Amino acid sequence: MTEKDYFNQILHGEATDKEVGYYKAVDWNRVEDAIDKQTWEKLTSQFWLDTRIPVSNDLKDWRQLSPEERDVVNKAFVGLTMLDTLQSEEGANVMRDHVRTQHEEAVLNNILFMESVHAKSYSTIFISLNESKEIDEIFEWGDTNERLQFKARVINDIYQNGNPLQIKIASVFLETYLFYSGFFTPLWYLGNDRLVNVAEIIKLIIRDESVHGTYIGYKFQLAYRELSEDEQYELNLWMYDLLHKLMENEDKYAEEVYDQVGWTEEVKVFIRYNANKALQNLGFPAYYDEGTAENVNPIVMNGLSTDTTNHDFFSQVGSGYLMGEAEAMDDDDYDF
Repeated sequence: MTEKDYFNQILHGEATDKEVGYYKAVDWNRVEDAIDKQTWEKLTSQFWLDTRIPVSNDLKDWRQLSPEERDVVNKAFVGLTMLDTLQSEEGANVMRDHVRTQHEEAVLNNILFMESVHAKSYSTIFISLNESKEIDEIFEWGDTNERLQFKARVINDIYQNGNPLQIKIASVFLETYLFYSGFFTPLWYLGNDRLVNVAEIIKLIIRDESVHGTYIGYKFQLAYRELSEDEQYELNLWMYDLLHKLMENEDKYAEEVYDQVGWTEEVKVFIRYNANKALQNLGFPAYYDEGTAENVNPIVMNGLSTDTTNHDFFSQVGSGYLMGEAEAMDDDDYDF
């Protein structure tokens, strides 16, 4: 290996037209992939923090919920907390080992940070609505729940042992599919004009996750097209086996969380809708016939498409406080 080859290997295998002494400075004026720059600009324009949303203003709504409804909300959010923790500590991190450009690594750094913001946001919701003892109990449930831990174990095993394309599949499945069994709850309440400040945070998280899922899916498609037909076939078999394994567990998880309020079957349809979106992000057709927007509870779809709440300028700020309104989600959000 020549000295130049060695330096280029250090720099993630990036081809250069000039010698590099030891380390290459990232140059955003010379971008190899325009999607890197577009995604960076999109994500930075969406920057937000949970501390600017007045979640405690939802206490009146919270106290009017039944014990079963509060239990569903808490379990949904602790599940989301755990998955965001996994994505911030492992998912975005391991993908940095297989970037195609320096700019992609910068985007992944942004994604990693925002996943940490997401995970912290749920703690803001918990402390605003629950007593400390209740928070301890719900985290204990999440840390020991068989179905929730199964999701984490399967995805993290791929992060630690999978190849770069398998890792991207697992990440897109997590971002665009597995989160949504938890998102159903706040979207349902938002569609019923309840817990609207909680929903402000969830809409911001969904807006981020939409970009994350489409970006990683795009990077997957670039690498997938470089595989031979036999390699693509083997990867497809692996992907659909993972999809089935996760869906079987996700159905059981939905039953465990939602049976007590009678939402389980609607949640299962919503899960399949988003599983189809994850496949589309990866460049594959929809798989679940029942997973269409028309079959999803219209209240939830309405909540998914609602613009940010406008708060007064003195004591409250909503998700539009800095960077503009949270945008409605539609099918085009899953495609570059």
